[in-house]
Amino acid sequence: MTEASPVKDPDQRVRLHGVTWEQYERILEIRGESSAVRISYLDGELELMSPSIDHEQYKTIIARLLEAWCEECGPDLNGYGSWTVKKKAKRCGLEPDECYIVGIERKERPDIAIEVIWPHGGLGKLEIYQKLGVPEVWNWEDGSITVFVLEGDTYERKARSALLPNCDLEAICRFADRENQTQAVRDFRAELRRKGHGE
Repeated sequence: MTEASPVKDPDQRVRLHGVTWEQYERILEIRGESSAVRISYLDGELELMSPSIDHEQYKTIIARLLEAWCEECGPDLNGYGSWTVKKKAKRCGLEPDECYIVGIERKERPDIAIEVIWPHGGLGKLEIYQKLGVPEVWNWEDGSITVFVLEGDTYERKARSALLPNCDLEAICRFADRENQTQAVRDFRAELRRKGHGE
């Protein structure tokens, strides 16, 4: 199988200072439902980020592999893509690369947010997620996933997900480097089935 060679095409970022909450909401309104440009806001700092093709490739394959794992292993997972999550009272908002709610209950914020750090993160997203009360953030960087679990008011780095503790993150990362996404998902499913659904 052919491994994808990293291109390291950088994301394009613009940072604005002294942006009011009303200006942030107006920029979101002007942009509309398209999430081609992702917008993060924290205490007057606003960042516009246009993800590169490599960034989008990794966030998509990680999402596809996670969804395949859930389909094979049983937990219900609902995806919401780059849903704009914001809190006026906390003066923060952002759009994850991918996000999910575990189970079928509708919530005001995702349970799991996935961020591709490519090549470096921008505005302090963990601080934004903490203010939004997102239980887990998975950061993919340099071929591995780091899980941050919200415990009280702070994130703790963990070896695995608290919400999906049986999910094999190392396997997801291994298959995420494949050039052919569809074949990567097929091979991942085959591995899960050989191992008895990852149990």
